[in-house]
Amino acid sequence: MNVREMRMRLGDTQSEFAARYGIPFRTIQNWESGLRKPPEYILSLLNSRVLSDLSNHKTTTLPKYDPRKYSLPKRSKFTNTTEWLKAVQNCIGEDIVFALDEALMCQDGFLGRSDEYLIWVYGSDTLTRFNGIVVLGNQVSNYSVKEKDGLRFTDFNRTLSDAFANEAILDMQGITEALSKYYFRNNESFEGIFVSPEYQKRFEQLADDAIHYYDI
Repeated sequence: MNVREMRMRLGDTQSEFAARYGIPFRTIQNWESGLRKPPEYILSLLNSRVLSDLSNHKTTTLPKYDPRKYSLPKRSKFTNTTEWLKAVQNCIGEDIVFALDEALMCQDGFLGRSDEYLIWVYGSDTLTRFNGIVVLGNQVSNYSVKEKDGLRFTDFNRTLSDAFANEAILDMQGITEALSKYYFRNNESFEGIFVSPEYQKRFEQLADDAIHYYDI
């Protein structure tokens, strides 16, 4: 895809596309008009990011318990979230990237709930053979993936984007708590957080909730 094709597939204006990927607006204009040509390596990297963002990271229904499916280790059996996630990963036995609440647990932004049932991941569709697994997509760009303690998980910006994409069926407590911790750990600042243009207004609302999350 050329730059215009990428932008059109995302449904972005030139200014929204520029903001989404941190590229100067005038540069996007020049690339699309043919005044300048992006280097091939930039085009390749941008194409990879766009394809990742176009991948299915939205879902409309949550899984219900099915006795015919395999069960994963229960959160209530572990006092430490990292140990629980490692046990889940070992039970699954294939490559996964934890997302949403589980990604926040990996980042020490959210402790989770003792009765946690849903486990959000990027991975193969065959993962739905397990109870509680929600597959957001089959792949996610390595640029959006972090690794810690042997666990792979989406970085905070991707986690935030996934939360907004799935807000209709997601309990936002985890992301609100994590955003509050981010704010206070960074000297009362949200610097470093990037939100796609379509989620900017919602982020501003959530940011206000996060600032007052621990108010009595």
